[in-house]
Amino acid sequence: MTTTRSDRTAAPAQPPVAEATPPRPGTPAADSPLDPHAWPALWALVIGFFMILVDSTIVTTAMPAIMRGLGADINAVIWVTSAYLLAYAVPLLITGRLGDRFGPKNIYLVGLAVFTLASAWCGFSGDVSMLIAARVLQGLGAALMTPQTMSVITRMFPVVHRGAAMGLWGATAGIATLVGPILGGLLVDSLGWEWIFFVNVPVGVVGFVLAWMLVPSLPTHSHRFDWLGVLLSAVGMFALVFGLQEGETYDWGTITGPISVWGLIITGVVVLVAFVLWQRYNRGEPLIPLRLFRDRNFSLANTAITLVGLAITAMNFPIMLFLQTVRGLTPTQAALMLAPMAVVSGAMAPVVGRIIARVDPRRLAVPGMAAFGVGLLILAAIMTPDTPLVFLALVPIIMGLGSSCMWAPLSISATRNLTPDVAGAGSGVYNTTRQVGAVLGSAAIAVLIQSRLTAELPQLPGGAPAGEAGASAAGALPTALQAGYAGAMGQSLVLPAVALLVAALVAAFLATPRGLGRRRGRHAA
Repeated sequence: MTTTRSDRTAAPAQPPVAEATPPRPGTPAADSPLDPHAWPALWALVIGFFMILVDSTIVTTAMPAIMRGLGADINAVIWVTSAYLLAYAVPLLITGRLGDRFGPKNIYLVGLAVFTLASAWCGFSGDVSMLIAARVLQGLGAALMTPQTMSVITRMFPVVHRGAAMGLWGATAGIATLVGPILGGLLVDSLGWEWIFFVNVPVGVVGFVLAWMLVPSLPTHSHRFDWLGVLLSAVGMFALVFGLQEGETYDWGTITGPISVWGLIITGVVVLVAFVLWQRYNRGEPLIPLRLFRDRNFSLANTAITLVGLAITAMNFPIMLFLQTVRGLTPTQAALMLAPMAVVSGAMAPVVGRIIARVDPRRLAVPGMAAFGVGLLILAAIMTPDTPLVFLALVPIIMGLGSSCMWAPLSISATRNLTPDVAGAGSGVYNTTRQVGAVLGSAAIAVLIQSRLTAELPQLPGGAPAGEAGASAAGALPTALQAGYAGAMGQSLVLPAVALLVAALVAAFLATPRGLGRRRGRHAA
């Protein structure tokens, strides 16, 4: 595996492997001409990638409507999101490796078919149990699809063109997480909650046809599948993710019999440690080649994207609760308050894509994440019952500028040195860390909101009545409670802001890409 300059401490006189040997089959050399099939293939994959990321956030806006439509209580409807999150996060390490073994196109098409059929099942669900089961299947389809998009970029785009491709990938990831609540509000208010799932069906069919026609079949790599690694990673991830995601539901106590939330979390951590040790000492072919983490940029980018995933997931909940519960906005109106962020992020993404191959990724990622974090801190400070809505809508512009500058630089830093035999594994790791960050953000923000409501509204133990009022009807919170509730939401927003600022600090230590100076010279010439 290729490493950064700062990581090569042994045999300094020996040229780097990537420069001394020809590229492996299926991966273009750094200065190779761009494959004419590369961009059409990427656009075809982006359709499905956008759809599954939107589905990670779209259900939040529709939860009250689902509760009314299916006669479900809040604990049951939480599983509609949790089931998807669990089924999405747990298999990512495995599905990335499957793309290496059977081809990213084949695995992507299987995943898209599963996701599309599961979406139809979700829409036709007659009770909450059926909806939860359909969401599990949907999450499995998403897990099959996600790593293949980054793998195709790594294997089809030379380094000099990869920045623009990662710019599109990063813009898709950034915009999708912001569009989800907006689209959810519009569909729920106009057509009903079922349509947040039905809308995926025609999009999935179009995406399947385009991927079948435009994505080439790339060379596969014969692997001995690490079944023990699969078992350990799946059990460890499930236990950890379930414990973190559902801890608040069980009041961080007993789940059933001798099984407790903390026991499950500790078990997950222990099993994942065993998984890492097995990957280290496995004499065959491990599920995760740990040599990936010898690359400084891969390790740092994974750390940063974990924090970004935490922040993006954590920020929506307090913002939506504040806008609907304190300011009395409808779900659509509340979601549209974040529209400036999505618009700015989408408009700036092509600009970032054009310049990223010529600049050090740190120069974009660090100020981008810092700007996003500062924007959240400003928003937290002005989230009061009487702040003009126009001010609340202007701050997301800063956040949108930051968002456009962080996704692509992190993803290209993580994948720049991946060789084709580990491209799927590396993509799986990167997407897994992002999703684990999202799980941590979901669990942490729930705990923080609960504690801040208890502190700001002591007359309402745990803040539960206020929270239920906000979930059931916009503007139902009594005027006397609005200031305390708004203060709790603003204080909770500090968590994602700090996570982004720490991510910016981590990204500051990314190594300058090898050969960047030479490419600058060629562009200047």
